[in-house]
Amino acid sequence: MGLKCKKVTKFIFKKIIKIFNNQTKIANKHINFQEKRNLFNKIIAISLMLIIFFYTLSFKNFSNANLEDNEKVNLDEIQKTIETSANLNKDSSSNEPKLDSRIALVYDRNSGNVLYEKNGHKTTPMSEIKKEITMASTTKIMTSIVVLEKTNLKDIVVVDKKAAATGGSRLGLKTGDKLTVNDLLYGLMLRSGNDAAVALAVYVGGSIEGFAKLMNQKAAELGLKNTNFVTPHGLDSEKHYTTAYELAKMADYALKNEKFRKIVGTKNCNITINGASKNISNTNELLEYLNGVYGIKTGFTNGAGRCLVTSCKRGELDIITVVLGADTKKIRTSDSIKLIDYIYKNYEIVNVKKIIGDKFNDWLKINENRVYVNKGITNEMKLSIENLSFEKMAVKKQNKDIINVEINAIFYFEAPVKEKSTVGNLKVIIDGKEIEILDIYNEKEVEKKQLDDYIKEFLYNVRYV
Repeated sequence: MGLKCKKVTKFIFKKIIKIFNNQTKIANKHINFQEKRNLFNKIIAISLMLIIFFYTLSFKNFSNANLEDNEKVNLDEIQKTIETSANLNKDSSSNEPKLDSRIALVYDRNSGNVLYEKNGHKTTPMSEIKKEITMASTTKIMTSIVVLEKTNLKDIVVVDKKAAATGGSRLGLKTGDKLTVNDLLYGLMLRSGNDAAVALAVYVGGSIEGFAKLMNQKAAELGLKNTNFVTPHGLDSEKHYTTAYELAKMADYALKNEKFRKIVGTKNCNITINGASKNISNTNELLEYLNGVYGIKTGFTNGAGRCLVTSCKRGELDIITVVLGADTKKIRTSDSIKLIDYIYKNYEIVNVKKIIGDKFNDWLKINENRVYVNKGITNEMKLSIENLSFEKMAVKKQNKDIINVEINAIFYFEAPVKEKSTVGNLKVIIDGKEIEILDIYNEKEVEKKQLDDYIKEFLYNVRYV
């Protein structure tokens, strides 16, 4: 049941014995044997009810607590098992990884595209999955975002009773402890301290509820429509949920913050509590083990299972993997490695902007003489396309030619034609799917001919007749 539960039980028994002894002394003086027996039974019944109540309460808090489990994993053994399995199945018709986690996703940071998913766009908790799933301590990604954008890192926070009493994974804070926002953030993201989460939430938002409101405001700002927060640490709740896709978008946004990147990329560090130094280590087992991994957050509750959001960059290929609902730490680690290995073996970065630009220029060479402006000072227009929302993207190595364009444009215009006027569009089609529509526009204004323009044109023509 845990140390806390045992202490509660011991305390209850001491109180029961004390009450029983006091009541016995009183009873010996005033009541007969039958009345003593009835009194004794009542005391026993009340005692049992109290024990059941406190045990239930303690177990509920324990089972719902946001924990970072201490299950040991042999990373080298996991890696070897994965490689062996890959060799055995190298002739398989599909080389996509077989995962045991309930939810998984790979997000391409260059383009925002999803490269792999298993229930990735579905909300969690999910009715079609037997056990409800929340995001556990991966919640703290958003907690960090809000804190970093709302406070000064040098601010001093005094830990209150609520933060000190918070269970689950802890930094070990006590009521009255003083430390900086900066040190609390390291305690939050490296040690996954729920006490640090509450201390920051109360300091920034005035209360847990107030801070959750700020978290949801930020989620709305980021366009996360299937995400809702009720706590800064990720305690299991039906009202606390996200999707793997939106969690990846959240992580992508957070990683753009230089300070956040530094924190989640730190394996070990010293923080200061009340002037005393304390060494803490990161719960992310893949950090400094797997090539290219530079963040970001682990998580575990009984409801969410084992969770891991990982950022990895090799060359220009920068990805975020999300694994939710793994039954063991070994599974979440193994599935994360499988996803990373799969992407870097099968995908490469291509410059989509250059490909689109080349295809548009080829189109212009064929069609530039077809563009005509009637009654304009010039009969020609210089056409351009607006910028793509991303420059590069990951594509499967065997699918380099899946990027195509479909161009629709007007060729006849009546002057005047204003600068930046839309004259058509270019549809970006990748692997048969319409990804983006770009406007085609004229770079310069084409003015309408006036009377003196016609006279000048007439005289010019007469001169060279």
